[in-house]
Amino acid sequence: MSPAGFAEARDSRTLVELALKHERIVLAVLIAILLLSWTWIALMAIDMYGSMSGTSAWMMTAHWDAAHVLLLFTMWAVMMVAMMLPSAAPLVLLYAGALRASRDPAARASTYAIAAGYLAVWLIFSAVATLLQRMLSSVAAVDAMMEPSSSALTAAILVLAGVYQLTPLKRSCLRVCRSPLGYLMQHWRQGTRGAFGLGLRHGVYCLGCCWALMLLLFAGGIMNLLVIAALTLWVLAEKFAPLGEQGARASGVMLIALAVWTLLAPT
Repeated sequence: MSPAGFAEARDSRTLVELALKHERIVLAVLIAILLLSWTWIALMAIDMYGSMSGTSAWMMTAHWDAAHVLLLFTMWAVMMVAMMLPSAAPLVLLYAGALRASRDPAARASTYAIAAGYLAVWLIFSAVATLLQRMLSSVAAVDAMMEPSSSALTAAILVLAGVYQLTPLKRSCLRVCRSPLGYLMQHWRQGTRGAFGLGLRHGVYCLGCCWALMLLLFAGGIMNLLVIAALTLWVLAEKFAPLGEQGARASGVMLIALAVWTLLAPT
């Protein structure tokens, strides 16, 4: 569909409204994935900060073989799906609505493909985060509760995230994330392969926008449910709130200030 086609569809009925009205199965799948992901995270977090006899018991192993590393990757993957899929929903729904307006016979398959492409980027990030966690754990920088073992590490992560929030690259990626319709108009592709590529490319922009924020999980506790929820809401605010860009810059300053306080605060 050309940019003119987007404008025509938007004038008669918004693309999101088209998707919400006609792509209820797609919407139900997205909601189901989110509910399952958040339920799994909540159960793990509650158990981890409780008896540690249930879903999180495997994390107490002293022998990190391939099976345990795979479980750790799964934990990160589920967290990234739960945290990042909500911010991709407008892109997916806009694309579904545009395909519906163009009467594309492969609309549903292409809609799933764009979501899969987006999530593929965050699965790669999950693999990197898994390796990083194992490296930090091997030098005792992260303890058994998956929390930083020193205030210096916490402060370093806060500074890294805070400084990145102020960079031109952050602003550039955030602008793309804040305009999914503009992104689709500029990079439109049809077919499942094209849709997967669209999602993959948008996921890269999203990674460029949010990777440093995700590293804050290492500072606040990787399975700390409050930190996970707060970061999810902050990502959504940056991408969709009216003052999202200004908020991102303000948060950078606050994170740097928090890092200084972490170092100077009495233990």
